[in-house]
Amino acid sequence: METTAQVLVALVAALHGYILVLEMFLWEKKPGRALSGFDPAMARATAPLAANQGLYNGFLAAGLVWGLVAEDPTGFRVQVFFLCCVLVAGVYGGLTANRRILLAQALPGALALAAVLAAR
Repeated sequence: METTAQVLVALVAALHGYILVLEMFLWEKKPGRALSGFDPAMARATAPLAANQGLYNGFLAAGLVWGLVAEDPTGFRVQVFFLCCVLVAGVYGGLTANRRILLAQALPGALALAAVLAAR
């Protein structure tokens, strides 16, 4: 179960690293516009907001990586904290911005959190 938990945490970290790239660097390009559904003008207008969101996603990814490399009990605690942050952000985003966020962010975070807790 420990290996499964670590793989899930790493996948969630990679997902948030990918979201960072999409929101900070590709927002006005085809991949970013496909994610948002915005036309070029709206993507340009919202790029600073997206970059800010991307930065926060990068912090989540960095925290999860920290949790993976830190010795226990710190590693465990950091993973739980940042997975809770991912889960809260995913639920909030799913309820306020786009329901797809529940599946894309909250569900992977919840699965990884459950695995981390079960492995303990």
